[in-house]
Amino acid sequence: MLLVASLFFIIDSRVSVAGADEAATKYRFTEQSIAYPDGYDQLPKKTIRDVNRSYHKIRAWISSVGASIAINDLTGHGRANSLCFVDVRTNKVVVTYAPTAPKEDQFAPFLLDPAPLPFDDTMAPMGCVPGDYNLDGRMDLMVTYWGRVPILFLHKASATTVSNATYQRQELLPQSSPDGIYHGPKWHTNASLVSDLDGDGRPDVVIGNYFPESDVLNTRGQDNVEMNETLSSATNGGGSHVLRWVSATSGDNPSVTFVPERAAIPFVASTGWTLGLNAADLTGRGLPDVYVANDFGHDHLLHNVSRPGRIEFKVAVGERTPTTPKSFVLGNGSFKGMGIDFGDLDRNGSFDMMVSNITTAWGLEESNFVWINRARDERDMLAKLDKGVAPFTQEARPLGLAWSGWGWDVKFGDFLNSGDLEVVQTLGFVKGKIDRWPWLQEMAMMNDDLMSNPAMWPNMQPGDDIAGSQPLAFFARTESGEFANITKQVGLDVPIPTRGIATADTRGIGALDLAVARQWGPPAFYANEAPAKGNYLNLRLYRPAVGAAEGQMLCTPAYGATVTVTTPDGRKQISQLDGGSGHGGKRSFEVHFGLGASSGPVTVDMRWRDLSGQQHSTSQQLTAGTHTLVLTDRVEEVPNR
Repeated sequence: MLLVASLFFIIDSRVSVAGADEAATKYRFTEQSIAYPDGYDQLPKKTIRDVNRSYHKIRAWISSVGASIAINDLTGHGRANSLCFVDVRTNKVVVTYAPTAPKEDQFAPFLLDPAPLPFDDTMAPMGCVPGDYNLDGRMDLMVTYWGRVPILFLHKASATTVSNATYQRQELLPQSSPDGIYHGPKWHTNASLVSDLDGDGRPDVVIGNYFPESDVLNTRGQDNVEMNETLSSATNGGGSHVLRWVSATSGDNPSVTFVPERAAIPFVASTGWTLGLNAADLTGRGLPDVYVANDFGHDHLLHNVSRPGRIEFKVAVGERTPTTPKSFVLGNGSFKGMGIDFGDLDRNGSFDMMVSNITTAWGLEESNFVWINRARDERDMLAKLDKGVAPFTQEARPLGLAWSGWGWDVKFGDFLNSGDLEVVQTLGFVKGKIDRWPWLQEMAMMNDDLMSNPAMWPNMQPGDDIAGSQPLAFFARTESGEFANITKQVGLDVPIPTRGIATADTRGIGALDLAVARQWGPPAFYANEAPAKGNYLNLRLYRPAVGAAEGQMLCTPAYGATVTVTTPDGRKQISQLDGGSGHGGKRSFEVHFGLGASSGPVTVDMRWRDLSGQQHSTSQQLTAGTHTLVLTDRVEEVPNR
């Protein structure tokens, strides 16, 4: 008994960090009401999904994902204050404005309807990804699903407002439907990535699927469903699909063509149960490397060796020392990768990474991954990646970020504009009244030969609970340099499982606001009202849209642009225009830096590709505040809208 009690206090103490209460006094968030479409309250709302009969005994498990949220500028007015979210209660995609949007940026909220494309009760939306896919300077939406390929909602040129009629529908990969019924691939997508992967200046797409192609949500479907073949190294998942941008048209019948790059990812790294995707240019060549976070199956860092017209990756793996646990070697881990974000956590001008895993004490206690970049510089990183070596070390525990709960999406953001990043992480699994951790722990010890058969899994029905009351995690730095989870102190500790995180400066004041998608609950929007924020640099980076006439203010996001800021004290930060990554949340396209007390000009080094694929770079001085920059072969500042 003494031994058990000692273990409890050891485990309890290692997840608490001194100084949390003091750190929390710097933050303040106010929840604000989200506007819904007329009649939304009258829509029928479910608390669980209808699933294939072979999944019926674990239908609560199958119902554990799908809530997502994105913030971006859908009106074209220059401010990222529009919301697009998936509400699993109604199985609908809702488009609305942020509660902080001024009157001129508000529109009638609506449901995004896939018709006339085929959609039925065997399908469910899983994510909303804003972007300019046909490069005409108008913001489109991509919706990912379980049960079908994603649908692109392309903004029509003549549309003057944001509504369901604003968009032309087309499938990401066009499918034939002569009878009005969907006959295409049954993808089950839980992650997506939009970035210029081959260096041609155009946005490519990576789709991360979870289940293999099967009748997951079809109650009348074939008995063709399965689960993962192991908990740690399964290779029977839906895996990753890479789609290369080829051509596009604009006007009132816009279109865009993508082609599959089937050999882009080595097969061994393309068959996991994917829940998270992210990318960053680690080598300075304008070719983003990709991290794949797999729930079942090893995570992978994919080194980009593409050239224009051909996307290709090679797998890079971390190095193991005599003191390194096997799962702390990047690419060899057995943990459950659920979400991934890139950011400059140690503020030295290089990209680090954080990966969400399952970290519940007395449940399944793994560790979140914090991969710290140990390359000397981008040239050293390139040399190592070319040799298949990923120079990252796992340092979550000394930073206080190892344990939080059942993790999902994770996002870095500087909410105080201090120059140091905070970490927001969604948590929780299945909410109910009956604790089923013992059953899950028994399953974790089951023979791998039985794992893929759903009939061998423990019952997981409505009313069962696993990590169901874990609130959102908000990690802030303390005086010691460690992070502490201050979610309770700042009022974000709502005991509902969460899935997606989106951040944006929705008011144009340099403060990152926060939107959160909840699983089987309404989404939440939190305005950042920290009492003493530092100075900031907010960059809106564009390129001229394809076909834009001279003098037209039609601009498209500068996908893949990377920015390094150096303050007068010599400290560096690196960030990028994130075209859409993570698990269930998509941040805005702004590139945001906190400058702390620095009030003078800062040095801004930028790298980008123009629409012909030519890479450019520049170094210049910019003052604090928001700057709208158009990138061609040079940088031109235009008035903020």
